Amino acid sequence: MNNFRELKVWQKARAIVKDIYFLTSKFPVEEKYALTSQIKRATVSISSNIAEGSGRSTKPDFAKFLDISLGSCYEVESDLIIASDLSFISEIELEKIIPKIQEIEKMLVGLINSVRSRK
Repeated sequence: MNNFRELKVWQKARAIVKDIYFLTSKFPVEEKYALTSQIKRATVSISSNIAEGSGRSTKPDFAKFLDISLGSCYEVESDLIIASDLSFISEIELEKIIPKIQEIEKMLVGLINSVRSRK
């Protein structure tokens, strides 16, 4: 249906994975299988679901996978706030990464609306 590699939102989602992996590498070791793992999986899920959805044969299917990506963005945003609350990342680090996630959220909302309005 779409070449996901050409989608700017997929490119940004892919790029943020490196930022998240760097941030979570500083989390406490005991969080390796808890919050660290959860944040990493949710972050990778953003770009993965965009890619998977782009390969679906119908627009509603594509929109569904974009919805899942959007949910993963919100999950990452929430988990990073919790990580900041627990002092795993600093307020400054949080303030640097959240706008990047929110940009992806806005782009996904726009793409979802575009896909759903196409006839």
